[in-house]
Amino acid sequence: MSIFRTIAMFLYLFGYMIVHYNILRRGERALAAGDMDTVEQIVNKHIPHWSRQILHITGVQLLVEGLDNIPKDTACVFVGNHRSYYDIPLLLAGLDRPHGILAKEELGKIPLLNRWMKLLGCVFVQRDDVRASVRALNDATAIVESGKSFVIFPEGTRYKGEEGGAGEFKQGAFRIAVKTGAPVVPVAITGARALFENNGNLCHPGTVRIKVLPPIQTAGMSRAEQKQLPDAVRQTILAEL
Repeated sequence: MSIFRTIAMFLYLFGYMIVHYNILRRGERALAAGDMDTVEQIVNKHIPHWSRQILHITGVQLLVEGLDNIPKDTACVFVGNHRSYYDIPLLLAGLDRPHGILAKEELGKIPLLNRWMKLLGCVFVQRDDVRASVRALNDATAIVESGKSFVIFPEGTRYKGEEGGAGEFKQGAFRIAVKTGAPVVPVAITGARALFENNGNLCHPGTVRIKVLPPIQTAGMSRAEQKQLPDAVRQTILAEL
């Protein structure tokens, strides 16, 4: 059954993008023309729907708590633990609206998907190139400065240890929040790895919980507090896993 779910997921993933290619092109034209209202309308309608259907097709039940913790009047930086490829569609479906994501460069090479991600406002990062990583962080900072929230997985890669753990949260990701004064909103994701990676990279039904935790204000932080921020956020998330 898992193999059939996996095939169905990939057929839907790319089939949706092919069927809605004209909408993608309309969004790209609007982006080039600076018509951000049209871009936002397309993104907010299609990306959550696409993400929720992926979860539905693969038998995933998503439980979301704490949406009222998301700031209503300011951009924020969502910081989540990273266990699975599913984390991206989970957050696109589960948060208040779809937000740009700091994603690895490999995703930027997948046809059609990369174009939808650019429309969303994602930034692709080369983890083994320091200069390119700095440019990516600067691009993400500019997005937050423009008033848009952003999603970061500060571990930099998927954590492959036991459920309930997380890798080191790297300092660089938090510079976006500190530089812009945007609040950091921790997001704890539980159960995602069992949907795919723990099942031999085949889609498996299951339940995932996303818990949005209270924001941490970064404006006015001392240097000592800034230095402690990554581990403080990590410990906050670990307490919920």
